Amino acid sequence: MRSRQRTFAAVMRLLLKCLRLGRWRRFKLVRQAEQLWHYGQLCLHSLLYNSFTNSDVVLDSLFEPIYWLVDHVTRWFGVVFVALVIGLTSSIVAIVYICLLPLILQTYTPAWICWHLAYGHWNLIMIVFHYYMAITTSPGHPPQAKDDLTGVSICRKCIAPKPARTHHCSICNRCVLKMDHHCPWLNNCVGHYNHRYFFSFCLFMTMGCIYCTISSWEMFRDAYAAIERMKLLEKERLQVAANQTYYQTLPPSFSFRQRAFHKSVVYLWVLCSSVALALGALTLWHAALITRGETSIERHINKKERQRLQKKGKVFRNPYSYGGWDNWKVFLGVDMPRHWLTRVLLPSPHLPHGTGLSWDLPPCVTKQRTPLLAI
Repeated sequence: MRSRQRTFAAVMRLLLKCLRLGRWRRFKLVRQAEQLWHYGQLCLHSLLYNSFTNSDVVLDSLFEPIYWLVDHVTRWFGVVFVALVIGLTSSIVAIVYICLLPLILQTYTPAWICWHLAYGHWNLIMIVFHYYMAITTSPGHPPQAKDDLTGVSICRKCIAPKPARTHHCSICNRCVLKMDHHCPWLNNCVGHYNHRYFFSFCLFMTMGCIYCTISSWEMFRDAYAAIERMKLLEKERLQVAANQTYYQTLPPSFSFRQRAFHKSVVYLWVLCSSVALALGALTLWHAALITRGETSIERHINKKERQRLQKKGKVFRNPYSYGGWDNWKVFLGVDMPRHWLTRVLLPSPHLPHGTGLSWDLPPCVTKQRTPLLAI
């Protein structure tokens, strides 16, 4: 109690001393505090000043640790994602061959059997080929020598020439020609040399999932109903086993093979339908970008440029777009009509137009558009 009184008395004496200071002394102390505050603000602004700083830059700086974590996790887990794609695809193929194909051969007509065998194996070959090529093909990187390229900018991160449509990948830690994005499911960047393989894989995988979903719909309904019956029978078996007498018999149960068959069909339909929805949406998104002659990164850049020029009363024009149909011909590498069969409907390792360093008019383009950013 006495210690509290002493502390209170000391605080009161200090307060009285402060109040005894003259008016000029108090004004001087406040003035010094204001000067120190303004000086601290000036030092902080001088250290952090940047004429290009805005709210987006501040947010990017705050989220930089999260970006670093995502980049490193994606880099190390890329192999896991690839193994997951291969494992899930292999499981679906195994179920089709072991469970569904014998039923197709027993119940379908010869014409439907031929169609299923032809389409199913063609789709599978296209999926395997394009996924393998998308993983193993380098997206393309600009040369490190500065004398090889003229009129290009310099990458701020790798301090190397940066041609048009080239962007730096923080996960691969390299510049990528015509970079679209870094795909963890490929453990590779999607760029100039493997963009077609990536899109073709997404397209044919979506087609294959839709094919499996539609073909196995009736079998899925039967398998789902059988699983529900199995649950009811199992419940009845437990009830009978608990109250069993000498004249009661247990209800029949499904064999292990029947259980595995029905669960495999349900697993196939649920997985294929889910992948068809998710991957189908991604495929449509990239199809729209290809039609406009853009990549995923260029879409954001062009959107900002379009808004900036719109305020000035000008019209933005993409210099790398040749029209919807010609954009698809350039992307798929179709130079003549027979290429739709040999390069699109059949596996083809042909290279894309150009080297990714310069963007001259491809020979398959019917008419040249004015390569202007604004009119």
